[in-house]
Amino acid sequence: MSSKEDGIMIVLSSPSGAGKTTLSKLLSKNNNYFISVSHTTRKPRISEVDAKDYFFINEDEFESLISNNEFLEHAKVFNHFYGTSKQPIVNSLEKGINVIFDIDWQGTKQIKEKNLKYKLITFFILPPSKKVLFERLSNRDMKDKVIVEDRMRQFNKDVLHWVDYNYVVINDNLENCYNEVNNLIKSEIDKTKNSYDAELIKNHINQLIN
Repeated sequence: MSSKEDGIMIVLSSPSGAGKTTLSKLLSKNNNYFISVSHTTRKPRISEVDAKDYFFINEDEFESLISNNEFLEHAKVFNHFYGTSKQPIVNSLEKGINVIFDIDWQGTKQIKEKNLKYKLITFFILPPSKKVLFERLSNRDMKDKVIVEDRMRQFNKDVLHWVDYNYVVINDNLENCYNEVNNLIKSEIDKTKNSYDAELIKNHINQLIN
């Protein structure tokens, strides 16, 4: 059972391009949360910095970390591996620091199955529409139409995992989305009521998948 002094785990997942990484950084910056930096075997994008955005490693190094049981979770996403180191997370939580995870549904499932003693709050971030998602993917450093189309196809599968999360939030406007997630986190910490509208989310999901 979690102690009152322990930090809490806050997971943000989303289909590619829905904005979870930007949101994670904003939450971390404004609330002084520790943001978990994942290891990955993919190549860095133009604006990414090693050890800040990700720890960029090769597949042999990644396999070695798996063998040494150093990951809290790990998954293969779009033919690349991603994983969260266990020890930095536990160290932060034991010091009472809240930790944000920017991971996909596979990693979230693994963390939930571990039944750790720390409080866990999970968020699934969605775009306002498929059209907006397509525009976001096309405008970031993914000019390759094949990559964009691949992510759009994957969206139809990823979106189905929304049911496994505590909250689903629509990222139509970054500031509004941030405020909504932030308020929901505070309501969980303070154990107060919130204005989460599950029916609105169900309707939005139906629009996205139909």
